[in-house]
Amino acid sequence: MSGRGGKATLIAVAVVLAWLVIGGVAGPYAGRLSEVATNDNAAFLPTDAEATRAQDLAGEFVDRQTIPALVVYERPSGITDADRQRVRADASRFAQIPGVVTPLPPPIPSDDGQALQVVVPVDDAEGEEIGTVVEQLREITGGDRDGLAVDVSGPAGLLADLIEVFSAIDGPLLLVTLVVVLVILLIVYRSPVLWIFPLLAAGMSYALASVFVYLLADADVVKLNGQAQGILTVLVFGAGTDYALLLIARYREELHRHDRPWDAMKTAWKGAAPAIIASGGTVIVSLLCLLLSSLNSNRALGPVAAIGIAATLLVMLTFLPALLVLGGRWAFWPRRPRADQADPRAEHGIWSRIAGFVARHARPIWLTTAVVLALLTLGLTQLGATTLGQSDLFTQRTDSVDGQEVISRHYPAGTGSPATIFTTEQTARQVARVAKNVPGVADVRPLTAGQQSGPPDPSAAPKVVDGRVQLEATLTDSPDSDSAERTIRELRVAVHHVPGADAVVGGFTAINVDTSDAAKRDQNVIIPVVLVVIAVILALLLRALLAPLLLIATVLLSFAATLGLCALLFRHVFDFPGVDSAFPLFAFVFLVALGIDYNIFLMSRVREESVKRGTRAGVLAGLAVTGGVITSAGIVLAATFSALAVLPLVVLVELGTAVAIGVLIDTIIVRSLLVPALAYDIGPKIWWPGRLSRANGEREARGAG
Repeated sequence: MSGRGGKATLIAVAVVLAWLVIGGVAGPYAGRLSEVATNDNAAFLPTDAEATRAQDLAGEFVDRQTIPALVVYERPSGITDADRQRVRADASRFAQIPGVVTPLPPPIPSDDGQALQVVVPVDDAEGEEIGTVVEQLREITGGDRDGLAVDVSGPAGLLADLIEVFSAIDGPLLLVTLVVVLVILLIVYRSPVLWIFPLLAAGMSYALASVFVYLLADADVVKLNGQAQGILTVLVFGAGTDYALLLIARYREELHRHDRPWDAMKTAWKGAAPAIIASGGTVIVSLLCLLLSSLNSNRALGPVAAIGIAATLLVMLTFLPALLVLGGRWAFWPRRPRADQADPRAEHGIWSRIAGFVARHARPIWLTTAVVLALLTLGLTQLGATTLGQSDLFTQRTDSVDGQEVISRHYPAGTGSPATIFTTEQTARQVARVAKNVPGVADVRPLTAGQQSGPPDPSAAPKVVDGRVQLEATLTDSPDSDSAERTIRELRVAVHHVPGADAVVGGFTAINVDTSDAAKRDQNVIIPVVLVVIAVILALLLRALLAPLLLIATVLLSFAATLGLCALLFRHVFDFPGVDSAFPLFAFVFLVALGIDYNIFLMSRVREESVKRGTRAGVLAGLAVTGGVITSAGIVLAATFSALAVLPLVVLVELGTAVAIGVLIDTIIVRSLLVPALAYDIGPKIWWPGRLSRANGEREARGAG
């Protein structure tokens, strides 16, 4: 016996040492992910989108592709000669910044005389360094002075602010996530020792995922953006802690039945691993369904997050068990489990009482909870998915937002970020005339020879490239507004109808339009695929058809209720203007994939117990022994996704809030009451058409339960 125990210890030590070496190599990459991240929204468009075609054509009209920074100066009492001198001095310094494309166009005065605007074209090849260029622009202007307000806005200013937000991921977000997990683990385990094991394993999972994501992104195999990077952090720590809680709970049970930790871990691993693998597999496959997306941003998130879950599964099923074997019973101090053959349900008094309550009132419980969730879905009428405007992207004020508001007060709001129209030379005049008649278009001018940016020279001839002319349409509304998007749609309809024009409309607003359209298409394609995939996995795991269908129905109801509740919170509590067009799909993938996890944890144990006790008794036993750990897991996951709120970006705050609320609804209502009550009420038929559905002696089993 001692020989077997010594061999087991050596194996555990070897596994731990091997993982520590891997962690030492992979660890530094966790802090380097920002080096390979990109946040260029235009690059995420489908290749066949009209805005993408326009972007390709635009590259033929200029020596270098640029993204404009708009430096706007405002004095409500009127721009003075000293102000004009200051603007000219600033502009000469702007031209000396590396990455700025010269010559700069002259400052553009507003009609009311209260503002001046300098268009600073920044070389698009600068990539993430655009943020550095914008920072230098802001340093040169020096901010507000002597009553003259100065802001740096435009597409380059917005991108710089986004880059600054995402730079917080490597530090503050990771720190907040770690603290949240630590606090919850201390509360759950009430042990000064045990929390170390899941937290160390989660950290190892994140390091392993980071090295693979870094290498793949560096090789341009996957696209990593700040949004995917933030979700990777909370997903790995949240899901990893969930898997750890499940394994540790099962290990604690088996320590009551086995003298040696090694034997207890072998039995616990065999019991918990199938559910953990099925859970992780469901999330991985669901995330990989995002590869069907037409948007590169969605396709980027899928494999990045799937790599995170795969790394987490590997670590939690190898490194964590080895740590727990080495820790033995003392890891649970001061509540160390003894080999006393105690019934696992004895340690879960409150959940045994909940199980009894479910048994006595099964039908009223599932009917009531279903009605409550259905009522929450009524809030969906308040959801209104849209493309968030620039002023709506952030939860706090930014320089780019302030600048856009100044531009909107004194200029046609689309100044500096016009829509671009490419058409044949022969039809250019007709297309320009048709475009100018579209409501919401303030002016249409051709790009002239020698012009790189800024207002065109009316006396110069249009620039012709391969028989095409580029027209610039200035919009009356802010380029990121809903009204500007409507204008682009109407503009496209109008110019497409010009015979022989072969017109293509692009620009900043057109990118938003095409992104929104692609997001709607993705929802219609990906959501059904995810549901089919989950149904197949559940059918294989539970060896039944009815149970998987009912579980998916409950998760869909939970998802709709979550979105309904979130819609009310976003509109009436957080005062958000709406949700981004990509939000419903992201929320669906995470809520359904993660929500089904808890049903997998519950129903896999219910099936195991049903084989021994009968279905109804198995439902009660499964609920009693898994209730505490699944609730703890749900709270951990909800709390980790809530950590996204530290990033001042509306879309991530909304996603974190939705996942947190959805997970809590799944954990507390769906998994604790609705699913067990429904399964108990249906009885053995829940396993139809499997053998368990034809089990005999259900009445005796019910009495025994």
